[in-house]
Amino acid sequence: MAAQLRADARDNRERIVEVARVMFARDGLDVPIREIARRASVGPATVYRHFPTKEALLTAAFADEMALCSDIVEEGLAVCDPWDGFAFVIARLLEVHALNRGFSRAFTSEPAGLGAERDRSLRGMLELIRRAKDAGALRADFVLEDAILVLMANEGIRADSPQQQAAASRRFAALMLQSFRPDPGGAPLPPPVRLPLAAR
Repeated sequence: MAAQLRADARDNRERIVEVARVMFARDGLDVPIREIARRASVGPATVYRHFPTKEALLTAAFADEMALCSDIVEEGLAVCDPWDGFAFVIARLLEVHALNRGFSRAFTSEPAGLGAERDRSLRGMLELIRRAKDAGALRADFVLEDAILVLMANEGIRADSPQQQAAASRRFAALMLQSFRPDPGGAPLPPPVRLPLAAR
């Protein structure tokens, strides 16, 4: 009997996470816990028993996406050419974020509960930025917050299908990457704005 109860609890947890993942990706982060519970065929108390806070549910729902982001940054760091590594990461992150609206909002929101894994990705991004600048391939006034601005802007892409969403994101990435190149004749940027998201 105890084993059956444990199996039921595990099934409930997996169903809650799967429903939350789909709803957050489709509708963003404002989906009520009560609605997630209803779609998962459990009561709100069951959701809270497994996930005491919405942040805990976000962490579980986006664990795969967060791990993918970390893998992308690690892959970029392994590229020999600093600009190629930086450009690869920007383009791939934008594509991942474009296909999951909820994850993009969670990643760029300080209280979203993605914590340590997100910070690891951001520290990797800082290293990519440093390398590209040292190589003279990235404009000297580029800061981490500029990458976050691009992620936030990328979230606004709307298209009729995931394929079109990804294609639009790739074009947006190419446009942004061109603007990140050093241009001695260009006008200086306005001062960077401190955003809530930063590597700790």
